[in-house]
Amino acid sequence: MAAGRTYLGIARELIPWAPTIDPDACIGCGDCLEMCPNNVFVLDEDEGKMKVATPDNCVVLCDKCGPLCPTEAISFPDKEETKRLLQRLLRELREKTLAAPGAGGAP
Repeated sequence: MAAGRTYLGIARELIPWAPTIDPDACIGCGDCLEMCPNNVFVLDEDEGKMKVATPDNCVVLCDKCGPLCPTEAISFPDKEETKRLLQRLLRELREKTLAAPGAGGAP
């Protein structure tokens, strides 16, 4: 994970959005690897299966690789639940920013 990576100002490590690969369903075709430009996936050559190598490289709320998987081996967290979490984290970030000294918030 890259230090200091954020999404909408939120520390990326606070956002649990990344694909999961079902190893029993994965056939190691590499379609996900070819589709994703963010180096999220890698082929485990020993097992002949795809692995999630860098989960925080996955763009938050992106799930474009999932429908491409011919065996439906890729899944993601619930998108609506993640949106609710993002709203809460953004609200907390705004409150924290407004409360900071010199930020123009309440004294």
